Amino acid sequence: MPTENALAASVKQKSKQIQTENGLAYRDLNKNGRLDIYEDPRQPIAARVEDLLSQMTLAEKAGMLFIDGVRMNPDGSIEDKSDEQAFTGFGDPVKNKLIDLKMNHFNIWQIPGARPLAAWYNNVQQLAEQSRLGIPVTLASDPRNHLGKNVVSMAVEDFSQWCETTGFGAIDDPELVRQFAEIAREEYLAVGIRVALHPQIDLATEPRWPRISGTFGEDAEISARLVKAYIAGFQGPELGPHSVACMTKHWPGGGPQKDGLDPHFEFQQGQIYPGDNFDYHLIPFEAAIEAGTASMMPYYGIPTGQTDEDVAMSYNKTIITTLLREKYGYNDVVCTDWGLITDLHMGDVLWPARAWGVEHLSEAERVLKVLDAGVDQFGGESCPHLVLELVESGKLTETRIDQSVRRLLKQKFELGLFDNPFVDEARVPEIFGNAQSAAAGLASQSRAMTLLKNSDDVLPLTGQPKIYVQNMAADVAANYAQVVESPEAADFAILRLDTPWVPVDTKNQFALGFHHGDLDFKEEAKAEILALCAKVPTIVVIYLDRPAVIPEISAAAHALLADFGASDTAVLNTLFGKAQPEGKLPFELPSSMAAVRAQRTDVPRDSKDPLYPFGFGLRY
Repeated sequence: MPTENALAASVKQKSKQIQTENGLAYRDLNKNGRLDIYEDPRQPIAARVEDLLSQMTLAEKAGMLFIDGVRMNPDGSIEDKSDEQAFTGFGDPVKNKLIDLKMNHFNIWQIPGARPLAAWYNNVQQLAEQSRLGIPVTLASDPRNHLGKNVVSMAVEDFSQWCETTGFGAIDDPELVRQFAEIAREEYLAVGIRVALHPQIDLATEPRWPRISGTFGEDAEISARLVKAYIAGFQGPELGPHSVACMTKHWPGGGPQKDGLDPHFEFQQGQIYPGDNFDYHLIPFEAAIEAGTASMMPYYGIPTGQTDEDVAMSYNKTIITTLLREKYGYNDVVCTDWGLITDLHMGDVLWPARAWGVEHLSEAERVLKVLDAGVDQFGGESCPHLVLELVESGKLTETRIDQSVRRLLKQKFELGLFDNPFVDEARVPEIFGNAQSAAAGLASQSRAMTLLKNSDDVLPLTGQPKIYVQNMAADVAANYAQVVESPEAADFAILRLDTPWVPVDTKNQFALGFHHGDLDFKEEAKAEILALCAKVPTIVVIYLDRPAVIPEISAAAHALLADFGASDTAVLNTLFGKAQPEGKLPFELPSSMAAVRAQRTDVPRDSKDPLYPFGFGLRY
């Protein structure tokens, strides 16, 4: 694959330099007799944007307003294949959207690995080069570098694996966050990912919400401190050719969901603020704006009772224009979360568009309301025809479209995509085989572990004790101690647990993977855990993707640790003293489900008599 835009370079060599109204451009007929335009990179970005914008058709502008998921062939090719198994992940083949719909923003979900992704990306850019204006593709992705178990995790083994962002909140070390972001940036750049659909800086003030593992926790000041380091690591001092643009989410804070029900789905009940604490959730976003986040993503929820109409964030002009654009002066890209306009049919299951509060509007009317609210781009949608219909009917002006296209073009130019959109595939093994990156990720997993109980100073373990392990790989544990087959034969048991959750009653398979519901172990599961603790001194390690309710387990355990995304190796390194647990709880652990239900959804540290308070964490 080429490492530079060879086609553009050859055309420039033989093209005539032409003065335009806004600057210089290179124009020539390509081999197919079509007009190619290549902006002079010596001109200011604003001039290049205006020059290109003036030559775009309405259809090309409409296509730019949409970003949607695409899938790839495992070998990195982009040819449509008859065998559906040839494709990895879900979404449509990229050629359909790029050629027919004139889209040039995409996100990728499942991938087979870094090498095929780099090859696929270069093939996509070659296809984009052949379009009328040669506008390069911007590729986006959800987080790839966190060792988590939630349905929204997009981790791939090739990428260095770090603790989840809640783990960063537990460590509260901005320099570590910056190091993580810089390493992740290099990995993204190597495969062509130029927009990070993160960081997620919602506040975990409602402990039942399924997306807590993507946050820094419930404290606004910690989140504000860490998001600055995060954005600095991904974007650098300013957005440029060696940056990954951050799309910070979810404006203006998606944590306070009623009963923790996530607004991805129709059973949501809106965001509520019984503590009148709306402004507290803005603190991390103020820091992100100050840090220069390239884009912003609102969430799905309805800010109940906070604005002049109870409609979802991206439909809400008070939230987007009055608050974000005017009060905070934010003039960069705002993109909706995925799937606000059209329903999704999954077999016999209908997943309705997340058009909460405006369900009665037609698809075209929804598009118009989102644009009127001040949003630039539609996530998870591929319907530029709706924009064309609105313009043709006189309901939407091209001037309004130009406003958003300018922001999107500006970001492409700042990222250097027009000057060289390709990646060097030969560098992929070097970047992804980096032992230092892997070690730093592993170390973060151990550092984030939080020691909650250590009876008789049993930890760290020493020597070669006999251990019984459950929910842990015995062959890994055998590198640290003598593994036995029964708790009765052991000196200690090591038990790994996950925070409980209860699937919502729905046929939507995606919704079934979200960790909703109660946070406590029910009687049968709890009895099995307590029985093990009664047989042998037991070290319990619990993965906290949400705050667990574990008073009886805490009392029975000989030692208790929380992890925030950790491999068995990272856990054992901590238990045997090869690494130190440095974490402090990024959210409190409630003492009962009654306390959870009684607390105010929008207020941090608000449950009565927590089992472990916010910021608790012991040391060896």
